[in-house]
Amino acid sequence: MIKDQETWLIVGLGNPGREYEKTRHNCGFRAMDVLAEKLRCPIDKAKFQGLYGQCSYHGSKVLLLKPQTYMNLSGRSVLQLSAFFKIPPQNIIVLFDDISLPPGRLRIRANGSAGGHNGIKSIIQELGSQEFPRVKIGVGAKPHPDYDLADWVLSAFSANEETDLAPALQRAADAALCIIDNGIGETSNRYSGKA
Repeated sequence: MIKDQETWLIVGLGNPGREYEKTRHNCGFRAMDVLAEKLRCPIDKAKFQGLYGQCSYHGSKVLLLKPQTYMNLSGRSVLQLSAFFKIPPQNIIVLFDDISLPPGRLRIRANGSAGGHNGIKSIIQELGSQEFPRVKIGVGAKPHPDYDLADWVLSAFSANEETDLAPALQRAADAALCIIDNGIGETSNRYSGKA
């Protein structure tokens, strides 16, 4: 498969604003910061209702995006940028938090439903497709069933959880690049479920 000049969009989901920086919902943003550093690609251009950066990686053009719409409207930013650069859904990789996985675990998926995640729901709605790869970053389940979900995802990690999370953010960034290099199957074998 010829990869030359293929264009990829890697999206990290989160909420803008300092008060949200360290919350569970912002793992996507934090993984993007790791990726931006790895690629030496600052995410500093303000357009498409987001902040984005552009670089090349192994012969492909790669765009890194952090939507600034707040989580529930993330799809608007993703649609605007992907439409402008003519990037098909299967070349849009989304990094985001997942409460069904313990902190430090990853799950790689080729496609699928939103699974209750409002950022993913918004992207599916705006793109009109579920066919985009995802890197799910475990943030832990609610402490008990009655706990408000919004309060949980907007809460900060404990010190122990942060310790588990740090290497997971590195692996999430690596997994996104592995999808470009090797496809979903190989990436899932390497990264899914690993702590």
